[in-house]
Amino acid sequence: MKYKVKSSTQIFKGRLINLHVDEIVNENGTTGYREVVVHPGGAAIVAVKDDGKILMVTQFRYPIQKTIYELPAGKLDKSEEPALCAARELEEETGYKSDNIIKLGEIVSSPGFCDEILHLFLARDLKPGNKNQEEGEYGMLTYEFTLEEIETKIRKGEIIDAKTICAIYLAKSHLVPVFLT
Repeated sequence: MKYKVKSSTQIFKGRLINLHVDEIVNENGTTGYREVVVHPGGAAIVAVKDDGKILMVTQFRYPIQKTIYELPAGKLDKSEEPALCAARELEEETGYKSDNIIKLGEIVSSPGFCDEILHLFLARDLKPGNKNQEEGEYGMLTYEFTLEEIETKIRKGEIIDAKTICAIYLAKSHLVPVFLT
């Protein structure tokens, strides 16, 4: 679709997000408006212990008023490389670190109204680090689950976080041997 941006107005500037309203002119001459949540992006990490168990955390999420299971994750700092963000969040939230981190891919969380890109990673060869939870993470608990337990929790609706579900799906090919018949 071809269009031109006629005007762009920032109507809200927050600590985490901004909101823009763009007036666009489509190639057929019609005018439209797009409301866009501008977000710096983030990173999430599937951290696998030597015994194959995957680290997850619980976090209270204010917008939905629930504590949910998630992978360790966080917002990108300005100009921060996504892999560094993932490694930082892993250590802050779980107390583990890794020098063996690979990128699984990227997802867009809600492309109909938000520009957030989430970078997904896999970590192996975990070592003890320093847990250092930030505001909003106090009370966060760390759990260890097998891949099968996580898949069961997804099916039962006990894991509802989209980035977690996507990252587990992408990590699965690295975690389960593939047998060709």
